[in-house]
Amino acid sequence: MAAYEPKNILITGAAGFIASHVANRLVRNYPHYKIVVLDKLDYCSSLSNLNPSRPSPNFKFVKGDIASADLVNYLLTTESIDTIMHFAAQTHVDNSFGNSFEFTKNNIYGTHVLLEACKVTGQIRRFIHVSTDEVYGETDEDAVVGNHEASQLLPTNPYSATKAGAEMLVMAYGRSYGLPVITTRGNNVYGPNQFPEKLIPKFILLAMRGLPLPIHGDGSNVRSYLYCEDVAEAFEVVLHKGEVGHVYNIGTVKERRVIDVAKDICKLFGLDTEKVIRFVENRPFNDQRYFLDDQKLKKLGWAERTLWEEGLKKTIEWYTNNPDYWGDVAGALLPHPRMLMTPGVERHNWTDEIKSLSTSPDEAKESSTAVPAATAKSTSSAPQKASYKFLIYGRTGWIGGLLGKICEKQGIPYEYGKGRLEERSQLLQDIRNVKPTHVFNAAGVTGRPNVDWCETHKQDTIRTNVVGTLNLADVCREQGLLMINYATGCIFEYDAKHPEGSGIGFKEEDKPNFTGSYYSKTKAMVEELLQEYDNVCTLRVRMPISSDLSNPRNFITKIARYDKVVNIPNSMTILDELLPISIEMAKRDCRGIWNFTNPGVVSHNEILEMYKKYLNPDFKWTNFTLEEQAKVIVAPRSNNEMDASKLKSEFPELLSIKDSLVKYVFEPNRKVPAN
Repeated sequence: MAAYEPKNILITGAAGFIASHVANRLVRNYPHYKIVVLDKLDYCSSLSNLNPSRPSPNFKFVKGDIASADLVNYLLTTESIDTIMHFAAQTHVDNSFGNSFEFTKNNIYGTHVLLEACKVTGQIRRFIHVSTDEVYGETDEDAVVGNHEASQLLPTNPYSATKAGAEMLVMAYGRSYGLPVITTRGNNVYGPNQFPEKLIPKFILLAMRGLPLPIHGDGSNVRSYLYCEDVAEAFEVVLHKGEVGHVYNIGTVKERRVIDVAKDICKLFGLDTEKVIRFVENRPFNDQRYFLDDQKLKKLGWAERTLWEEGLKKTIEWYTNNPDYWGDVAGALLPHPRMLMTPGVERHNWTDEIKSLSTSPDEAKESSTAVPAATAKSTSSAPQKASYKFLIYGRTGWIGGLLGKICEKQGIPYEYGKGRLEERSQLLQDIRNVKPTHVFNAAGVTGRPNVDWCETHKQDTIRTNVVGTLNLADVCREQGLLMINYATGCIFEYDAKHPEGSGIGFKEEDKPNFTGSYYSKTKAMVEELLQEYDNVCTLRVRMPISSDLSNPRNFITKIARYDKVVNIPNSMTILDELLPISIEMAKRDCRGIWNFTNPGVVSHNEILEMYKKYLNPDFKWTNFTLEEQAKVIVAPRSNNEMDASKLKSEFPELLSIKDSLVKYVFEPNRKVPAN
């Protein structure tokens, strides 16, 4: 594909941090391009960021707001703009919790104004929309491959929600009006000129001033950082080589915990971390990890060039030489910074508030080693049973998240594991820190958005589902701990001995007979190997369902959104009923393999009939055959009946699948009045 050659580029928000580096680079490298910058000069932007470009004849600055439709239309017409690089946005997550409407106005409405102007003028040949890695939401702690460009968007804070909303508008204008759009989603960026509400410049300025470095929570949150010039080069590549209609991640696979970033900065300043670092209250929701798949952009020829140590030294040198560049920024240096330009925010001496974090050396040492109350996972108003403490892996997963909520409800102390399953030393450290009585493994790779992903990521699937699970089991056995392992029943398919509709289900001792998907192969493989470990309780989950019908992983939610569904009876797991049973199984010291499903089977059509009866009387669906289904999926799907008599014998109160569906799922969500 021939490289794209713009003529007149409008860059929004280019007096801000990232966009100024992009604008300066384009002005410098392409003197035949006209670069028009539109920026309203908000609190975190500065004309000084554009000083390298201001003398250039191919540069023009316009002060204004992208929310002004008249101004945007005027600029597109009078400057003959053919390309837009849209950076302008409110970007600081902390601010979004306090003033979310401002984020909606800037990030969604402002983007909409730009798109509408592009539609009206009809002259735009490229519209590059700059988004964020945060639209993907939290990445599983044990994920070995990052979110790729087709991953589902699951934002968790007002900032990322507005960026995801803006993306939807961009996509709609691309599809409905043929606007030539490209979207980028980037990791954290650092370097010279950045307003110090962000982590790295904040820590640098605090260290320069001899003030404490505040860490949200326990500092275990993981982020990826790219140096600003590398990111500017990435946008240069996307501009010239990016394909219309595509999304490009701008990221790195190199990750760092927030606490490690603070320690690296302290090291370069020669500071004692135990005296300087302070743990403070976490923000309302602080995603544990963002992790991107960076391969697509690399195929266009881009690569990260600046090593972390090199970039950090350059950044520190710049702030050391320009300590007053941003003026009075004490309010931004607070643990939870104020939005300095927000109406109604009263200015006062923020420095006194920052200094109030300072404590004596002995107190500092104590606070640097204590787990902050804001991040403790075992808090509950219910009385805690000191005889149990659970260590749970899979915090960001569906089952792992539900386990934590059940523990809180039951008053059981618990913590989520921070180590990766394939890293034995990290698992041992978790166990030493938590001192659990039981370990629950709800981590694993199922695929994004489904098991078809595993067909093209086989090594990653093995690494987590097989190597990681065996590693955890072995560490637990070495430490004398029982491991509850959430496995799958998608390792069987109906056969001559277990025909569909016969009521003859697969038992715990039966050997897996389904090899249609690579996901199922890895699960069958690890199940067999785990039989050598007498400290493991393997629970075969199938087609999990919960009362939360908004969860995209819920089997009912999935099939209710499909255009067509097959109609085959299957065993299924009602999580609302069975997950509390799994905790009881840990207490009872249950071991070996268990079919972890409700007794009986239910078909897709029977579930959708219930959906229609309880939720939406106008709901309609269409069936298709397995042969027709095979044409639209990569890997075949498992269909079977599991014999749940062993579980029913241990827990006689266990409901049949249909009764459990009514009690735990459809009645609590009922919208259609009962007759």
